[in-house]
Amino acid sequence: MGRWGITLPLTGVPVLQHRELVGELGDLGYTDVWSAETTGTDAFTPLALAAQWSDSIRLGTAITPVYTRGPALLAMSAATAAEVSGGRFVLGIGSSSPAIVNRWNATEFSEPFKRTRDTLRFLKAALAGEKVDEQYDTFTVRGFRLERKPEQKVPIMLAALRPNMLRLAAKEADGAITNWLGAGDVAKVRGELGDSELAARIFVCPTEDADAARALGRMLISSYLTVPAYAAFHDWLGRGEALAPMHEAWAAGDRKAANKLVPDEVVDDLVVHGSVEQCREKVAKYQANGVDTPIIALLPTGADQADLVRALAPGV
Repeated sequence: MGRWGITLPLTGVPVLQHRELVGELGDLGYTDVWSAETTGTDAFTPLALAAQWSDSIRLGTAITPVYTRGPALLAMSAATAAEVSGGRFVLGIGSSSPAIVNRWNATEFSEPFKRTRDTLRFLKAALAGEKVDEQYDTFTVRGFRLERKPEQKVPIMLAALRPNMLRLAAKEADGAITNWLGAGDVAKVRGELGDSELAARIFVCPTEDADAARALGRMLISSYLTVPAYAAFHDWLGRGEALAPMHEAWAAGDRKAANKLVPDEVVDDLVVHGSVEQCREKVAKYQANGVDTPIIALLPTGADQADLVRALAPGV
């Protein structure tokens, strides 16, 4: 089956209550645990704990914003995660969004491509143990060296949605992490990335109540895909016309109308739903189309989330 990842922590579940589940993941067929960082936990703490609860799972951030920590702190956090996991850590970085960076973290969101590129170049040098004294286009670092460099190389993957960032990931990073794409979109993304590792967060809602799944999907899509980077991503993927009414309503301030104007076919493309067996098959389709590491992001259905993680495992 190849790699098979899960996003942790699960929605609404305290971090320390994941110990038993994480200990089972390897036997269930999961290979990866990836964290996110929005308004819940930070990206690193859940992975540091998971590293102690499993001795086989690969651990990654998907993603850590390049603006919300200074370059040196980001390098230190990555080096520590690599150390406590015995070299099983992958650092996923990206520009994030204006809401997270500016509105919530009081930091200017400017030149996201350059800032991500500069942070990548700094991190590659710093995590290799080099002394960094460099003026980049978007920041300057003077005389920084990690006290202890990681014993093994720390892979760095970039959050990438469109050609420029995908090509940067192919040329200078260890792969790309993408989000909010359908299985049928994978070939277009892969065409820009080449043979580098492609990880994709896939929203999975295991319920046979299609109306409920689509209602949740529409709410998420109208919130996420109105962010400029995601809007441009789906224009590039060919959904511009289908999503135009949603964007018009959102721009006019009518959030309820924007939600209702997301077509069912777009929801069905971007949110995996159905029975557990159908969901597992749909995630596997992403793999068949060229995703190396599918990362399930489990959406709440009212059922026990840990049980759903077990049921969605490739080994079931």
